[in-house]
Amino acid sequence: MPDTAYRRPLASKALGIGVATGAYALSYGAIGVASGLSIWQTQTLSLLMFTGASQFAMVGIIGSGGGLLAAVLTAWLLGARNSVYALSMAPLHKVRGLRRLLAAQLTIDETTAMALGHPEPPMAARYAFWSTGVSVFVLWNIGTLLGAVGAAALGDPGALGLDAAIPAALLALLWPRLVDRSMWAVALVAAGLAIALTPVLRPGLPVLAAALVALVASALMGRERP
Repeated sequence: MPDTAYRRPLASKALGIGVATGAYALSYGAIGVASGLSIWQTQTLSLLMFTGASQFAMVGIIGSGGGLLAAVLTAWLLGARNSVYALSMAPLHKVRGLRRLLAAQLTIDETTAMALGHPEPPMAARYAFWSTGVSVFVLWNIGTLLGAVGAAALGDPGALGLDAAIPAALLALLWPRLVDRSMWAVALVAAGLAIALTPVLRPGLPVLAAALVALVASALMGRERP
């Protein structure tokens, strides 16, 4: 079998992941406009932030009347996991300069999972990372633009109840990560705290508090592992 035989199946998987996330980005684009952002503000978040959970959280907080600081901090906390991914991916990339910045931008859940899931042959992991990263980035941004333009064309996208899609989208992102009792416990405590704080805090702050709980719990569980 030639050394490059892995490319076709990996490219097919990468394209499939890109198509799925691109379809998901349609809802993000629509929600961004419904939350009060312009088409280009919504698109810029996809180009520069490029992490679905953070983007949904940010536009959700802004759309509900929360402060910009709470929105930014919540988005940052939810995206902090990508920094952990970057540490595990650094030995794989071995890149410098602009390619290093590009690798950092493309380090997300999907690319990390693809790279770690295909360690052999050695070049397969790199190919899996880059092919998935390019596929997801391009199709996520196309989906964002189509969703944003479509929502803007409606005139009043808020009338469709798109705000209800924000918690649904975040739940869809969270669900696959609830793989054991500890994850369920953290999720339930964080959700309970957010619900309890909702009547007494400004919009966005309960979500920020829940994100802090998840971050602290993740750090503590990491220390307990051998």
